Amino acid sequence: MRTALRTALATALVTGVAMATPAFGAGAAFAADGPAAAAPSAPAASAARPADAKPSAGTNTAGKASAATPTAAPADPAGGVLVRTETLLGGTVAKIYKVDALHHRAELTHQGNPVGVVDANTRPAAGNDNGEFFVLFENGTTYNWNRAYLPGAAPGLYELADGTRLQLAEKDGRFGLQLVENGKGRGYTYLNGPRQVWTYGKAIVVLEQDGGFAAYIPGGARQAAPRPVESPAPGPGPVVTVGECAVRQDVPSVFALMTVTLTNDLEKGPKAVLKDEAGKAVVTVDRAHPADRGQGLTIKGADTAAPRLGQRTQGGDTPYRWTAFPKLPEGCVKKSGTPVTTPTTAPAGNTGTTVNTAGQTTVVPKGGVAAGAELGTADDSGALLATGAGAASLAAAGLGFVVLRRRAAARV
Repeated sequence: MRTALRTALATALVTGVAMATPAFGAGAAFAADGPAAAAPSAPAASAARPADAKPSAGTNTAGKASAATPTAAPADPAGGVLVRTETLLGGTVAKIYKVDALHHRAELTHQGNPVGVVDANTRPAAGNDNGEFFVLFENGTTYNWNRAYLPGAAPGLYELADGTRLQLAEKDGRFGLQLVENGKGRGYTYLNGPRQVWTYGKAIVVLEQDGGFAAYIPGGARQAAPRPVESPAPGPGPVVTVGECAVRQDVPSVFALMTVTLTNDLEKGPKAVLKDEAGKAVVTVDRAHPADRGQGLTIKGADTAAPRLGQRTQGGDTPYRWTAFPKLPEGCVKKSGTPVTTPTTAPAGNTGTTVNTAGQTTVVPKGGVAAGAELGTADDSGALLATGAGAASLAAAGLGFVVLRRRAAARV
């Protein structure tokens, strides 16, 4: 038995004002003990009721007659004018009052006992009684359905009965939803209370504070709980060489169904292109323009040999998810900053000339070297100059320094 239908709520919050009458502001419940865990199932739903319905009886899919009876009641200065009475799927009676054009409220009773008030003041409000949902819009329209509810949902991508895709996320302890179209999220809206109602196309969605949410498609031939979109977690693609010193790799994006193409080029620097599900470029960041705050992309270390891409779905203090750009092929370095490579060890009996893996020829001094001698590769870079006996001692100590000399042409 539902305790909610046996016990009247002591107090509730209606648009920020505490009232003696139990009330559902945008986000309260008509179950005193809160939503109970319920397995997702196809719902039984009553037809929508407009604000000023004429006397009629609608039959819901549960097979019960649900009366919508307008009542000619005197104006109530506090609660508005009674416009109709409805019987919900679980037997709860809802009296709908019109306060003004964009403010309606429903007083709920069960077997004559008050169990709550749903107050829709300029925005819709909802109640949840163990998986039975009652939604009242500010214009007086109501929806009532049973189940089509996924309690305690985890963040991820979900699909509704009509194919609408929603992404659930959590930020600062609050859950939120965003519509996903063509692989791109349209922006999150986060809870501002224990429960809220949003519409996505035709779908009416109620989000709970534990992440659970329910959906109803007015006029839909099929009703069902939100379904997680099952897909293997995408991983990074292979690194592809696209030039002598340029590589490319596709990696997953933090945005649903989107990817990022990372290119690391020795001369041009790193570049990241965010692409939608169809492969169309959405935004590009590179060395010249390393950040796009609107799409949450940024490159860190764009002028270094190890750049990283940061992605995030929200601004503020939301942390970035970092991905390293693919590494350049070995030996790819700028001429202005050529790193020193360590030569291989000369075998016994060698004349003193060795060749390293990068193909550079160096000379390792042997024996006594006259003071002032400058030995090494024929290079004018002047990056390091070791002379005389000091050069010999460095080589003998096995420090692996490359000894350079001035061009022979500069000598007499």
